[in-house]
Amino acid sequence: MSSAGIAAGPLFAVVIGLLGILLSLLAEHLITRALPRLGGIPGGRTRITTAALTGMLFGALALRLGMEWTLPAYLLLAVLGVQLARIDVAHHLLPNPLVLTLLAAGLVLLFLGSFATAEWAELLRAAAGAAILFVIFLILALISPNGIGMGDVKLAAPVGLYLGHLGWSQLFYGGALGFVLGGILSVVLIRLKRANMGSEIAFGPSMLAAALGTVLLTS
Repeated sequence: MSSAGIAAGPLFAVVIGLLGILLSLLAEHLITRALPRLGGIPGGRTRITTAALTGMLFGALALRLGMEWTLPAYLLLAVLGVQLARIDVAHHLLPNPLVLTLLAAGLVLLFLGSFATAEWAELLRAAAGAAILFVIFLILALISPNGIGMGDVKLAAPVGLYLGHLGWSQLFYGGALGFVLGGILSVVLIRLKRANMGSEIAFGPSMLAAALGTVLLTS
């Protein structure tokens, strides 16, 4: 990732965090209108949780990236990532319109960042990362269809896009971390008796958490 961004202070992070809360609430309304099959607006506790998490991620990304041209792209990952995780947990579903929006809009925003800075290598690496992670997940889904769903395969493309933009090592470790988090979550749910060995456990949240964690914790 380019280091050309301007460092941001706490006030900037707070403002961006508040923006995240508003965009989370707006995203829920838009998703409800576009995808009525999901059952309408989620409950109050869920909305508060997702809004708070989105706001914290926005603030953390603002501090981490500063005023980089790529910041809007990663904010998009945060707001749609939280919504996709919420939906996957509740419905075991990763809706195509949201996944494709994350991929297409993310690519456009990263393109604009590369255009503004004239740094095209990162964009090419991002596109390659999307293709690589998609193919890896597709192969895994064909080998073990009960372990990886096609929704996870599709989500691998935008996750690979963002990780690839960070760097090759981030693509590798971020992709691997998703499996680690997914395994830990499965063990925890089984120990809590909220799942068994044959239960379908949402893998999308682990993929998205790994991607966002890699953004925040790596340079």
